[in-house]
Amino acid sequence: MSNLFQNLEMEAFRAGITPRTRESREWFRKRIASLRRVNRNALMREEPITLANDVRAGAMVMFFYDPKTKDKLPYYDSFPLTILVDRADGGFTGLNLHYLPPVLRAKFLDGLMEITDDKKITDKSKFRVTYSYLKRAASMKYFKPCFKRYLTEHVRSRFGVVPGPEWEIATFLPTADFQKASKTKVYADSRRMI
Repeated sequence: MSNLFQNLEMEAFRAGITPRTRESREWFRKRIASLRRVNRNALMREEPITLANDVRAGAMVMFFYDPKTKDKLPYYDSFPLTILVDRADGGFTGLNLHYLPPVLRAKFLDGLMEITDDKKITDKSKFRVTYSYLKRAASMKYFKPCFKRYLTEHVRSRFGVVPGPEWEIATFLPTADFQKASKTKVYADSRRMI
């Protein structure tokens, strides 16, 4: 299988795109919009994704999830792409970027890239994000529909940790797996919430 991350990075390089810039995020958003499907299981095994049983706040991760209260929820994402914010009783809180339409996701990512622990994004980079910061920062207004609580016992896979240099690509990959509603409905609700 060809490596999706490497192929997209090579295309961006050939197009003269400078990595980790607003121009780069916009280029990836538009380019990845043409992808129809991504095999989530295969993606979890692809380099540079590393699998972990536990992760720290600030990491971007993807994982399979089966919510405890799925019968009561109007809809949910069974394959979240989440930036972990903090530990919570029995689990953790995080920002599931899939709840935003790609255009707003790009704007939100622009703001999030300003609060990393290192200006030079590396494999070890993390987001320095807290709930109180999200609530008070004007550039973080898109967080409301994304902020979710997850129970560890309902995580159905290991965590696929996305290294910093791949955040842009992972953010726009069509991997959301919404149950009980279409992404159009989810995006419309998210826009209303913002």
